[in-house]
Amino acid sequence: MSAAVEMLFSAIPAHSNLARHFYASALIFVSLILALPLFAVISSFLIPAPDIWQHLLDTVLKEYILNSLILMLGVGSLTLVLGIVPAWLVTMCHFPLSRTLEWALLLPLAIPAYIIAYTYTGILDASGPVQLFIRELTGWQYGEYVFPEVRSIGGAITMLSFVLYPYIYLISRAAFIEQSICALEVARTLGCGPYKTFFRVALPLARPAIIVGLSLVLMETLADYGTVQYFGIATFTTGIFRTWFGLGSSAAAAQLSALLMLFIVVLIYLEYWSRKQQRYYHTSNRYSSLTQKKLRGRYAYFAFIFCVLPVLMGFLIPVFFLIKWALLTYQKVINQQFINLMLNSIVLAACAAVVATVLALFMAYGKRRMSGPLIRIAVNLSGMGYAIPGTVIAVGVMLPFAWLDKLIDGFFRAHFDYSTGLLLSGTLVALMFAYMARFLAVSLKTVDAGLAKIKPSMDEAGRSIGLNASALVRKVHMPMMRGSLLTAVLLVFVDVLKELPATLILRPFNFNTLAIRAYELANEERLADAACPSLAIVLIAIIPVIYLSRSISMSRPGHDYSP
Repeated sequence: MSAAVEMLFSAIPAHSNLARHFYASALIFVSLILALPLFAVISSFLIPAPDIWQHLLDTVLKEYILNSLILMLGVGSLTLVLGIVPAWLVTMCHFPLSRTLEWALLLPLAIPAYIIAYTYTGILDASGPVQLFIRELTGWQYGEYVFPEVRSIGGAITMLSFVLYPYIYLISRAAFIEQSICALEVARTLGCGPYKTFFRVALPLARPAIIVGLSLVLMETLADYGTVQYFGIATFTTGIFRTWFGLGSSAAAAQLSALLMLFIVVLIYLEYWSRKQQRYYHTSNRYSSLTQKKLRGRYAYFAFIFCVLPVLMGFLIPVFFLIKWALLTYQKVINQQFINLMLNSIVLAACAAVVATVLALFMAYGKRRMSGPLIRIAVNLSGMGYAIPGTVIAVGVMLPFAWLDKLIDGFFRAHFDYSTGLLLSGTLVALMFAYMARFLAVSLKTVDAGLAKIKPSMDEAGRSIGLNASALVRKVHMPMMRGSLLTAVLLVFVDVLKELPATLILRPFNFNTLAIRAYELANEERLADAACPSLAIVLIAIIPVIYLSRSISMSRPGHDYSP
């Protein structure tokens, strides 16, 4: 990473108006390039596709909208409960295994939603172990008893909730940890018990962070493709695939993507509006160690069960069955091709993570040095991609890249009688570009937060001893924000490792990853064979997730808890 930073910043002297203009121009140019998929999707409305749209209106468009809204409502409600209550309990209370559950509650973050959907389908289907046990125990035949259908919109809500609640848990716990203890102590002296303190003080103070976490959950719900496709639920993401590949209309698929973007824009606006209408501030800088209340009796059992249930359902049970099935199939699944899939996934995710973090550092540093409105707009524009589903990003990348490929090929055919073929679309270049457009925001927010903690006086001290921009970033900023940079790399690594729709659409021919292989095997109903690639994704992603949890625990002065 240091070499990449050196190359990126080496041409920028510490004191030069020309260099500052060059830097600002480069930053704006990079931002516009990364926003190209968004512009391509929005401009698709200029392409007429009346017949396709009439067909969608007459048949499935209402179903897409209704199912998407039901998913958002169900997943949002369930994840709020699964995220906020455990976050408060492990932060403020001491009960059996509470210290272990602090980081264990984040483990479902390592499992993609589509993998947990495949796993529970194998567990709960008619031929799965649960229904087999019921039939053996009762003597009933299939159809003589009522059993919930896992491949339903209710099943999708449950599956998505158990893997997405860590977004709310993560941000809520960080907010509870950072709260001033004075506010909580004052609430207790005024006669507030634990429940009133939680609902009237702690929850309002954490409300802005909770809303951010909820908006992330809802965006991920709208972006999901693997789960809803496997369960046969018609949503916008499955509709985009069907319109593009089934009806053969890339223009209508792009327009459907633009309609989905309206949902995302509304979510972003509602999140901003909610924070603008009501605000809560910390009024103290006292951050002594949190004194955890020791729970006893039924309260301790309730807290333990409530906190262990999401871990059990969202991680332990799926991983147990994945291991069980992997032991049955590993001999025919794990071969040289499987090793290549692992290498493809790890190298792709690692490269995307490093490039995204370097770009984030470049843009965050530019925002720090040049605080004009144009720079802020450019940086914010480049950070919008995370709010857009991978399916939409893929559509937005394919359209301009295919156009550019046609333009280059036409030029070479006309002047040199030579066909260049696909130079951009259908290559790793397009795939990496899609990852940058989608996940740059993750690294940008993390790096920007780390850079904001460094006082401007440090920059002035560095320049006073003759350090140029490259040396200042490499020798001063990077060592001081090593934790933020590593967190940014790990977050993007995990996101890219789990990404399915963008990889599925944009991957080069005959290039697979673990996510795609697990998806293909599950679609062929070879759930046991899908266990090995699914388990590999979980095992690779689990290390960054545990590191992230430890970082949050240590993020507050006086973080050592005293029960």
